Amino acid sequence: MRALLAELGEPQRAYPAIHVVGTNGKSTATRRAAAFLAREGLSTGAYTSPHVSGWGERIQVDGEDADVERALERVRRPAERLMATQFEVLTAAALADFANAGVDVAVAEAGLGGRLDATNVLEARIVVLTNVALDHTDVLGNTREAIAAEKLAVVAPGATVVLGEPEWEPLAREHGAASVVHADDPGRAAAEAFLGRQLEGEVEISLPGRLDLVGDDVFAGAHNPAGAEWLVEQLPRNNYVIVASVLADKDAGAMLRTLARAGRILVATTSANARAVPAAELASLAAPLFDTVEAVAEPGEALDRARELAGGDGAVLVTGSLYLLADLFVRLNRIP
Repeated sequence: MRALLAELGEPQRAYPAIHVVGTNGKSTATRRAAAFLAREGLSTGAYTSPHVSGWGERIQVDGEDADVERALERVRRPAERLMATQFEVLTAAALADFANAGVDVAVAEAGLGGRLDATNVLEARIVVLTNVALDHTDVLGNTREAIAAEKLAVVAPGATVVLGEPEWEPLAREHGAASVVHADDPGRAAAEAFLGRQLEGEVEISLPGRLDLVGDDVFAGAHNPAGAEWLVEQLPRNNYVIVASVLADKDAGAMLRTLARAGRILVATTSANARAVPAAELASLAAPLFDTVEAVAEPGEALDRARELAGGDGAVLVTGSLYLLADLFVRLNRIP
């Protein structure tokens, strides 16, 4: 990653940055921080992952999706020569696009962990740690403490760290934080820390597949047990017909136990991601937890079946992997 950026002229040094790490809520915090800063008159870049509506969703300048082909073209030749990974290429493309646009500040979400993530090239003035839960334990460690250490390894000496969970303050300071801010709204707090003043009012952001309400139906990615727990607590009812797909490296059993509190009927499906649990296997795991379980492998057909089961007065919850939400977005050119 550093070799690639060197060939591109070190674009990440062209602007100050806010770096967002954590288990859940990173994209929301990233977009909110960027929106607050834009409202205050700054030109902003925002880098998030994964996407639901399309690749351009990952790279935004002043709230507008990037021309991804143009952004990729800037990095294509050195990236191919260096055999960069897909995420490294996208990250470099985002950082170069921000430099080309002359942004005043970039807000970048880490892809996985922090210490070895492609985004750990920013030396950011502000680091946000949204929260820490057990996820990607095969890579990041099997305790919350180990995972937090991996994520906070992005802290540069003298940085301000915004924490969604106060328990990580000693670890943040151990990693070089000069100051620590505790916040229920990390995105707002990050913008305030960057500007050095409090902000009034609110901003609106649009993030496809993150708690989209369409009539009584809900479309909300929840890709791990902590995300599923958060989601269920937000829902206005507990009798949804649920459509879900889960990746194989997640604790599907724990997620299903939580989702069973949101409804008693589940339609198991399989996103296009190669790591998705097959629909029949997910249905087998779910069978003891729900009153009715069906397996429908194709996501669009699974959604249609769920709507049949819900009937005229019922509601559907589509959740699990964000890749499932992306599949449905592609099928219908929108979140249904």
